[in-house]
Amino acid sequence: MKTGAERTQRWNSGDGGRYFNWKKKVEDDDDNEEEILTFSSSSHFCEEAKEAEELRIPVASRVSLVPPPRKKLPIVSVSRLRSALSVFGKNTSAYRSGLGTRVVGTLFGYRRGHVHFAFQEEAKVSPAFLIQLATPTSVLVREMASGLVRIALECEKKMGKKGVKLLNEPVWRTYCNGKKCGFAMRRECGAEEWKVLKAVEPISMGAGVLPGNCNDNGAGAEGELMYMRAKFERVVGSKDSEAFYMMNPDGSGGPELSVYLLRV
Repeated sequence: MKTGAERTQRWNSGDGGRYFNWKKKVEDDDDNEEEILTFSSSSHFCEEAKEAEELRIPVASRVSLVPPPRKKLPIVSVSRLRSALSVFGKNTSAYRSGLGTRVVGTLFGYRRGHVHFAFQEEAKVSPAFLIQLATPTSVLVREMASGLVRIALECEKKMGKKGVKLLNEPVWRTYCNGKKCGFAMRRECGAEEWKVLKAVEPISMGAGVLPGNCNDNGAGAEGELMYMRAKFERVVGSKDSEAFYMMNPDGSGGPELSVYLLRV
């Protein structure tokens, strides 16, 4: 009969030593030896690996990533969308005038007469906005010679009338550099006004004097016709507010003349 030490040596030297260890336990009361069999951690993990491999579930190697085909919108829905967008465009264009962001502004009037102000999209087309100020031309010339000029035009918002464009309002309260200057009247471009605009059509920017015989109706008694012509930048705040700023050719400094339209 082999002792516990011999068995331990045999298992440790052979293949079994990799999985089992024999230990000897000595009892205090008697001399009987008891052999205890313990398992190493390597055998425990090997068994778990085998069980996990047996329970492994095969997974498909390839997964389809092609998205499902999209549904095409019916032709009826597309046509309805286009019609709605066209109606929306018509409603927004109701507040537009014949002017863009860059316009031609002409201030003219006889020396002993009243000032006219015209805004045109181009020099060859009829003005989209033409008003006659109550301010005499000589007074406005003195204001402009002293420095910057701010002209504010205010009109009242009438609750009964809707859809009236701001530039089509007939009557305006006039303020020049904060001082009230009477009322301004919107006018249609007649033969007399159109003749003046045609006379200054070749001028892109500048100021000067035209002879008094420019008027065929005998208005030469009012003196020479003074004019100032320049490019203006148009800024639309809302359907009730617009502003026109005179543009300097060199791009330096602020505008010398500004016109504000406000409906309150």
